[in-house]
Amino acid sequence: MEIGNLRVALIQMRCAGEPQGNLDKAATRIAEAAARSARVVCLQELYRSWYPCQTEENANFDLAEPVPGPTTETLGAVAARCGVTIIAPIFERRAPGVYHNSAVVIDERGQIAGLYRKMHIPDDPGYYEKFYFTPGDLDFVTHRTSSAEIGVLICWDQWFPEAARLTALAGAQILFYPTAIGWTAEMPDKLRRKMYSAWETIQRAHAIANGVYVAAVNRVGVEGAIEFWGGSFVSDPFGEVIARADHGEEEILLADCNLDKIEETRRNWPFLRDRRIDAYGDLLRRFRS
Repeated sequence: MEIGNLRVALIQMRCAGEPQGNLDKAATRIAEAAARSARVVCLQELYRSWYPCQTEENANFDLAEPVPGPTTETLGAVAARCGVTIIAPIFERRAPGVYHNSAVVIDERGQIAGLYRKMHIPDDPGYYEKFYFTPGDLDFVTHRTSSAEIGVLICWDQWFPEAARLTALAGAQILFYPTAIGWTAEMPDKLRRKMYSAWETIQRAHAIANGVYVAAVNRVGVEGAIEFWGGSFVSDPFGEVIARADHGEEEILLADCNLDKIEETRRNWPFLRDRRIDAYGDLLRRFRS
């Protein structure tokens, strides 16, 4: 690893139905990543169970936990022991009947350094998240750690350039996207390739448009009707994929991010300089006509 690089790790894994086993597995993988010199480690969306939103089941609310809670206690100890920053997605129980799809940033001391609540909530076949989650209310922010300025967005957020832009404008050097996305058995190979390409392309575009690193971590395995397609990756500020995981296997994906490239890229592609902030008022409208 070159001097000045920040090594990040994405934990791409299969999930079981029982939460404690997934938490223990994640803790083990984080320690393995730290042993391989990772300083920031990101887990996948809702990693503590099977993806619960394929159906609308009141019993699934029992998967939720508070912040702080079991996840932050366990992973806080791992972070402090290994000296790493951890991005830990969580099914957050904020109050009775109020739940969020969230991610906690735990610093290398084991302390909570930030919390993000998913802002864009999907409602598609197999992804009935509006049944479970209240939209986030913590805005698009940057979490300041000793390693880097970290932006966290979650899954469906990754399709919205506004979210990436605002998080980058808050100072993020790396946008992390914990994800749970896949295809169903009847989808032909051509459609699968198109879907994955669109998913990767939109996020690489965020890297280019904002001059930041993008790190997207997905899960693998078959859960109910969904086969999660893995393919976790890291893109540099020029949009080049510098690390990519397998589509079907568990993996600790490591990538060395030279944060000096952000300055270099923005000097050559000064998109932030040339923004016409005086002309974007209609972005606050649902549609212009």
